[in-house]
Amino acid sequence: MCAIRAPRLGGQKLAGLVRSFGSIDRFVEASAAELRQAGLADATITALQNPDPVMLQQDLDWLQADGHELLPFDDERYPALLAEIPNAPAALFVAGKLDALWQPQLAVIGSRNPTAGGLANARDFAVTIARQGFTITSGMALGIDAAAHQAALDVGAMTVAVLGSGPDQLYPARNRRLGEQIHQHGALVSEFPPGTQARPEHFPSRNRIISGLSLGVLVVEAALNSGSLITARLAAEQGREVFALPGSIHNPMAKGCHRLIREGAKLVETDTEILQELAPLAGRLAASLQQQLQPVVNEKLVKSSAEPNLADDPEYARLWDSLGYDPLPVDLLIASSGLTAKAVSAMLLMLELRGRVEAHPGGAFSRKTRGL
Repeated sequence: MCAIRAPRLGGQKLAGLVRSFGSIDRFVEASAAELRQAGLADATITALQNPDPVMLQQDLDWLQADGHELLPFDDERYPALLAEIPNAPAALFVAGKLDALWQPQLAVIGSRNPTAGGLANARDFAVTIARQGFTITSGMALGIDAAAHQAALDVGAMTVAVLGSGPDQLYPARNRRLGEQIHQHGALVSEFPPGTQARPEHFPSRNRIISGLSLGVLVVEAALNSGSLITARLAAEQGREVFALPGSIHNPMAKGCHRLIREGAKLVETDTEILQELAPLAGRLAASLQQQLQPVVNEKLVKSSAEPNLADDPEYARLWDSLGYDPLPVDLLIASSGLTAKAVSAMLLMLELRGRVEAHPGGAFSRKTRGL
């Protein structure tokens, strides 16, 4: 905890140090000489070894509440896609359902001052894509972000809000009720510790997390100077798909989308076009997670045939026995199968892609076929 509040120790640098030392615990327990040799300034070392007791207690108090978690970079529950980006946060404060971070996600972003048509498009796309089992991710800003979050909530789907403030500081104030709903039915995520107020310089940093968590980013409406264009650029640099809705040449809120399309973003008019593009990415995510979890079994399965028999894997069998034909939330599947959240999420995604299970709004799953 003290490492996150230490001065001159940004998320990218801290994550690198954690990897270098082997774990967050080993880094925090390092001697002053070791930390100095790693290139840390004296002020940073002092903060690490003599943390502010008031701030430390504030963080610990926040973590005591139900549904509050701190995920350091080396935690197995840390989102796999986010861990792949070059400047992944050293840790995430999460309030709500951790399951939401392990579902395939689409970021839906856009203007804080959208047109009525833009709001309608954000709602329509968020609803239809959420109903296909995707978590809707955004930044809880006014306008398009809020509309996408609310649309997902309205159909009982999961949604993730990445904050430019601490996890206990819901910003903007007008979206406080929305934030409380997301806390109950999705997840609030921040790399900033409790008590941190929203600041302009925090939002570009927040944007890289929005894109980093997601398989793709949909820009609904954006002016030429919109922060959404920053998120789209980050998404492209991270290897994510970037989608943009076209609009009237007379609509200033469409000019940013048109620029993105000229620069290579995919022009989309229907949710089907987005789902078709995301399916291969979701498949690669599932395969990547599966490879991390069971490299030997995965190698055998991949070599055996194009459509391996997952029943040969005892962990898939355990998960299958926990599934029924009525939708069950992921947390219950984790508890009943005895598998980790990471394992269950990876296997559910693989089973869904192969037509064995069906995803339901709210992050629930059910059997779709009689057997593996």
